[in-house]
Amino acid sequence: MKVCIIGQGYIGLPTAVLFANNSCEVLGVDINPKIVENLNEGKLHIEEPGLKEKLKIAIDNKNYSASTTPEKSDVFIITVPTPSNIEDLSCDLSYVISACESIIPYLEKENIVIIESTIAPMSTDNIIKPIFEKAGFEIGKDLYLSHCPERVLPGKIMEELINNDRIVGGITPRCSDKAANVYKTFVKGKIMKTEAKTAEMSKCMENTFRDVNIALANELTKICSKIGVNALDVIDLANKHPRVNIHSPGPGVGGHCLAIDPYFIYALAPEEAKMIKLARDTNDSMPQFVVDKTKELLNDIENPKIAILGVAYKGNTGDTRESPGVIVCHLLKEEGFNIGIHDPHVDGENYCSFEEAIENADICLILSDHDEFKNLDFNLMNENMRNPIIFDTKNIVENISNNNIKIINYGNLSKL
Repeated sequence: MKVCIIGQGYIGLPTAVLFANNSCEVLGVDINPKIVENLNEGKLHIEEPGLKEKLKIAIDNKNYSASTTPEKSDVFIITVPTPSNIEDLSCDLSYVISACESIIPYLEKENIVIIESTIAPMSTDNIIKPIFEKAGFEIGKDLYLSHCPERVLPGKIMEELINNDRIVGGITPRCSDKAANVYKTFVKGKIMKTEAKTAEMSKCMENTFRDVNIALANELTKICSKIGVNALDVIDLANKHPRVNIHSPGPGVGGHCLAIDPYFIYALAPEEAKMIKLARDTNDSMPQFVVDKTKELLNDIENPKIAILGVAYKGNTGDTRESPGVIVCHLLKEEGFNIGIHDPHVDGENYCSFEEAIENADICLILSDHDEFKNLDFNLMNENMRNPIIFDTKNIVENISNNNIKIINYGNLSKL
């Protein structure tokens, strides 16, 4: 089976490598020539455990290659980004439409086309299907079209692509059957067949559920900070109830999924999706909340310096998509603060080492839950910081015996 995967990012590349390492001939397509060049040399542009080693195996076995243009294949999988439109927060399908149009010259009867990109409900039926029908194909008869959303966690993508259950939503039952057989190549989880529109809504609601529950935890943090209650203790004790699982609060919600997908539902039915929109607004407000609390901590300090520890939205990854850490940095810069940014997983202009970030700093603001930040060198911080304060928005720093360092988290914000 030859598989052509359009988009070689966080989902497309791991998916391509898994097909390649399961006896498929795989072409990974990306519009960025530099990414294509690097991939053919076995060089990664994303950080994901186990991916580099598996890519090397695929290349060595001549089962994987990258290109800027598609080729004739048995299966075409679309894994391009789907941002939200600024005007109405709806799903921007421009990349998906472009990807679909790019494969039309290479399509043949009996080919399978799978959309993995997260898309708004009804997109496959109303927008994508007509693209191929206009090209002369009859969906379900001589071309098989499905939406099969991914559901993986950065940092565990290689493992979860194999073991997680998979939703396969076909335009017709035969489309679902064809797509399910494709994923049986490497998926060990249960493959659940349904309609395309149901698969689309299921994917959006998975991320919306998490977004709403994180918003509840973040709102609780704000309330507890105002009335003088330890939010972290409240969550810990409430979660002792057998049917309660309050999520962890943080500096906001990042990533391509949680920060964007709920808007796809809201844009379709704004009058009905009030809770979804409120949750989005709550989580979007958290970077400013962090900035406001940081300013309170620095209220009596003249010309303070802030050490930023982490800008990735997800711990132990270099993924900064929609990251609240990036937003916090932007807000602080807008207000004229002197900041030093350190993230061991992210290369960025003007980012610096940990030692440089904390030099003469008045506060360390932890915005990513990287393992490196769970065991900080407190002696070094005590020696080099002007005012050794840690504001831990991810609740990862344990209490320490060094009384010279003050640790603030969402549990003791009320004591400010």
